[in-house]
Amino acid sequence: MIIPFENTFAQLPEQFYAKLPPQPVMAPKLIRINPELAKLMGIEADSLLTPEGINILAGVQVPDGAAPLAMAYGGHQFGNWVPQLGDGRAILLGEAIGHDGIRRDIQLKGSGRTPFSRSGDGRAALGPVLREYVVSEAMAALGLPTTRALAAVTTGENVLRDSVEPGAILTRVAQSHIRVGTFQYHYARQDEAAVKRLSDYVISRHYPELSKATNPYLALIKAVVARQASLVAQWMQIGFIHGVMNTDNCSVIGETIDFGPCAFMDTFHPGKVFSSIDHMGRYAWRNQPNIAQWNLAQFAQTLLPLLDEDDEKAVEKAQEALSTFNDQFSQDYYGGFGKKLGFMATQDDDPKFIEDTLELLTAHKVDFTLFFRHLTSDLENDNFTTLSALFSEPTAFLDWVASWKIRIAKEGMSTADRMATMQAVNPIFIPRNHRIEEMIQAALTGDYEPFERLLKILSLPFTSQPEHADYETPPKPDEIIHETFCGT
Repeated sequence: MIIPFENTFAQLPEQFYAKLPPQPVMAPKLIRINPELAKLMGIEADSLLTPEGINILAGVQVPDGAAPLAMAYGGHQFGNWVPQLGDGRAILLGEAIGHDGIRRDIQLKGSGRTPFSRSGDGRAALGPVLREYVVSEAMAALGLPTTRALAAVTTGENVLRDSVEPGAILTRVAQSHIRVGTFQYHYARQDEAAVKRLSDYVISRHYPELSKATNPYLALIKAVVARQASLVAQWMQIGFIHGVMNTDNCSVIGETIDFGPCAFMDTFHPGKVFSSIDHMGRYAWRNQPNIAQWNLAQFAQTLLPLLDEDDEKAVEKAQEALSTFNDQFSQDYYGGFGKKLGFMATQDDDPKFIEDTLELLTAHKVDFTLFFRHLTSDLENDNFTTLSALFSEPTAFLDWVASWKIRIAKEGMSTADRMATMQAVNPIFIPRNHRIEEMIQAALTGDYEPFERLLKILSLPFTSQPEHADYETPPKPDEIIHETFCGT
């Protein structure tokens, strides 16, 4: 057996999914496998390089032990309710328990039409597959909860989007593919039994400690709130903008999922939007916490019947659980930004200092990643000329440095210890949009060297790599990417 499957979701009743195999493709060809992830999952990486392994990754062959299915879910897309979405171009092959004891889903994305495809072809284009591979693996290297990429293959077939593009399939790995929209799908159908069954499954698989709580369903809301608050805070600390924070893209275990029109900021601005379909800035960088709260409110609504037989009491309990978001988010957001600035513990004035710092970056159109990168390196010699060069008006920056020095002096610690703290959270390399686009355009000609190089660099985001110093820098004016696309 190439993959040691041990499936549980497929044992749920069939209103949770549609059972069907992936649709075979014409001429699959391997782009890449992720040997480190394969090893972690108890999969022999070499077995995926064989013709049988490639056929499995392309959906041509269903592996032994798999239980292929398309998951059902609904969701709010840009605030508009869509009662049926589901896996329209993905097949969950099954689950595998890794050497670390963690159960993970293995899903083929771009594997053909399903009952949830609506008018779509169920396929994926090469560009979006490579984007998700690179960005999800970069997120993992940065230490953020995220889905992962196990493999990518081309299909030997073309797909029609804005133009004709090569088809591809991503093998995506996640601790769970259950979303807020999964709960909404059954709640909208007034299927309380299904909501309870799903809740019990999520608690058993992902939050087993909650089974002993006085009210496990209330505890589940609080746990999901905590994970989403922490996740969004971490996104913001690396300048990440998800782009489509719809409820069907909101994981109930707090993993980053679905890398469509996502992007990392170069020049900082809190209102930054990249997604070509986000015309009103709903999912801008600064709006992500509010949207996360909105999504979580939709999740809590689905569990109201399980919280209390009295409707008013159920609402009160849900509101109390949702109210924990702000404290968790503030703790992680300001605590995280504090570490980026070299603070060991949050002090009362830190939130204002952090917000003032971000306002300064906005006013001077400073590159977000380079600011913290140079602050970290310039600290060692107490010489801030490199950082100062990022600012259009050095005086404003020097005033900020003077205030920053006063703040860090309040904590007695060595420069070496402070630098170690900052180096652990301030990446040197991020998946800059122009580098991703450069990689995709090369791959479309059959050249995967930029793809491999980008993956190698981003696997060590906090480590200086002088031979790749050109990947630290922001885009030139003619390289700036103003919009990103879903690719569906």
